[in-house]
Amino acid sequence: MRVEEGQLKAFLLDSGLVKPADLKKAEEETKTGKKSFRDVLVAKGHVKETDLKRLEAYILGIPFVDLSKETIDPEVLRVIPEAIARKNNIIAFKRSGKDLQVAMLDPDDIQSIEFIRKKTGLRVLVRLTTPESMKHILQQYQKSLEAEFGEIIKKEADATLEVAREGGEAVEVDELKKLAEDLPVVRIVDTLLRHAILQLASDIHIEPMEKEVLVRYRLDGILHDAMTLPKQIALGIVARIKVMSNLKLDEHRLPQDGRFKIETSEYKLSFRVSILPVFEGEKIVMRLLPENTKGFSLEELGFLGINLERIHRAMKRPTGILLATGPTGSGKTTTLYTILEMLNTPGVNISTVEDPIEYMIPRINQTQVRPDIGLSFASGLRSLLRQDPDILMVGEIRDNETASLAINAALTGHLVLSTLHTNSAAGALPRLIDMKIEPFLIASTVTAIIAQRLVRRVCPEHETYRLNADEAKNLGKDVNLARVLEILKEDKIVSSSADIGDIEWARPKKTEECADGYKGRIGIHEVLTVSESIKELIMKNATSDDIERRAREEGMLTMLEEGFIRAAQRTTTIEEVLRVTSE
Repeated sequence: MRVEEGQLKAFLLDSGLVKPADLKKAEEETKTGKKSFRDVLVAKGHVKETDLKRLEAYILGIPFVDLSKETIDPEVLRVIPEAIARKNNIIAFKRSGKDLQVAMLDPDDIQSIEFIRKKTGLRVLVRLTTPESMKHILQQYQKSLEAEFGEIIKKEADATLEVAREGGEAVEVDELKKLAEDLPVVRIVDTLLRHAILQLASDIHIEPMEKEVLVRYRLDGILHDAMTLPKQIALGIVARIKVMSNLKLDEHRLPQDGRFKIETSEYKLSFRVSILPVFEGEKIVMRLLPENTKGFSLEELGFLGINLERIHRAMKRPTGILLATGPTGSGKTTTLYTILEMLNTPGVNISTVEDPIEYMIPRINQTQVRPDIGLSFASGLRSLLRQDPDILMVGEIRDNETASLAINAALTGHLVLSTLHTNSAAGALPRLIDMKIEPFLIASTVTAIIAQRLVRRVCPEHETYRLNADEAKNLGKDVNLARVLEILKEDKIVSSSADIGDIEWARPKKTEECADGYKGRIGIHEVLTVSESIKELIMKNATSDDIERRAREEGMLTMLEEGFIRAAQRTTTIEEVLRVTSE
């Protein structure tokens, strides 16, 4: 049911929507660029997107609908779950009896149509629409959910009994259990979790204040206020989450950690729960860990060109240590998991010792650190070495004992992956020396070090600008712009005659879909390969600055330089790159 390019060209000319000369220009640009013929036509203004989709619908014999100014009944909209609607670009917009009209961008997506038919028991009538209409309707899910949440809070909060007693007296366990299973509390917590999932939050913070409860979500690495709840339901929410996480209901003085899962037809997530006593009650932080997402590739994580080659070379070595460095939340674990999945073949035995286990990976033996019973990284690693492993991952090298065991594992024929908390790739080598590891052992085992940060992606709808001479001069103090420009030319991202002043950079633009102009994140990296000359520097106890200088001479891109390459491609912004690299 897809319109062939030749067929589309003929109809465009016959209908007079596009002039022959414009069509020819679009064909030429399609051959040299990365955009499709359709995208070039729309981008160059040769044809309106609505007219193009209307014509495609006519050719296919499918009715066309323009929903760019329509408001959909929330009940009809929610017939298709938001996660499925966003993933497959399909929305329900009208229901009449047993007929459900759906608008979509790809009428060949038979799988989605069948899923909706089976889920609803309705006859699905397909309509073709535009990306602009799809974007407009998808935004209505959020408004619909917020309205639903507000209704639940208003309706159910009054029904929730306030069991907190003056003076912070202890509440009986049975009373807390009853409160946790109370229908209003269950509905409030379920809706709160669903709201966070659909917002793509990575963390939920539930913070008791003097007169209310503040709920915040971490979106793309930044905390945002999500909502405030009445103070009288705070105890019920805490009790409900403790029950879900299998924690002690009557423990209010000590921190507690737990975990629970939510599985539906739309998503499967694990929630890592931390509860901490604070002055106004108990604060809850939940980390959301999707379980049914397909594994990433290194390219999807943001690895480019030479960095990608260097990691592949390090992975192919049967022995040695591969390190990922960066602050908490910079994506180190995701990078190591991605590498493990690539190495995960029937011919190898892979074992890990982690704190915590963030994602379960089939065919990999994952051990959770338990310091309370004496199972540390070091003792766990010592035991793993008796399990006939080929590849090992240690969640973090924190001390001399763990570092020594990792070094010995690499020396005895194992590939070891681990993380360190340093700001740069070069900084990892002196850090190991600080842990009292002999320089010759580091030089003979560490093969490559990845340092990384996560930058927010700028939304497709953004403003552009060029750097003036003063701005370029100021930025040149922090980053080698000449080198950035050279790489951009080598990769044909800019023309061979371009100057820094010719590059159009992105500036975030606030829209309905992107509240602060950003959506999603991608990594920027530096990958240091331990060459013979760097081994010599390690043996001489060289500083991280000396090691980085030599690595750059040997072709290493710094995170800042790679960040500017990403910014020049308008994947992110200069401000965002400077923000994360200065942390």
